[in-house]
Amino acid sequence: MQTKTMIIGASVKPERYSYKAAEKLLNHGHEIYMIGARAGQLFDRPIETEQKNYSDVDTVTLYVSAKNQEPYVDYIIALKPRRVIFNPGTENPDLADRLADYGILTEEACTLVLLSTGAY
Repeated sequence: MQTKTMIIGASVKPERYSYKAAEKLLNHGHEIYMIGARAGQLFDRPIETEQKNYSDVDTVTLYVSAKNQEPYVDYIIALKPRRVIFNPGTENPDLADRLADYGILTEEACTLVLLSTGAY
């Protein structure tokens, strides 16, 4: 099942894991939305800097550290995703607990590994 994924912490830099995740998600047939610190284009899709409303996000995958997640908390909750993936280096037990209060599943995992193993 192909789903829509919001990448928070997207970057146009090829060495960044968020870039690699965007590429791999698209290669696996998933649609993506991206938000980052800087606006840009990645794989013919916009990286937004403002928090736009989407009603069809299944998964949010985080590429921002715990200390930089606070501006996104209400946004993530408003998106009503089925799950949020905390990639390595983004783990945040307090946010995970908060999301659970809203019925949002959380997973400490690597999006790239999940895609590679078919567990996404």
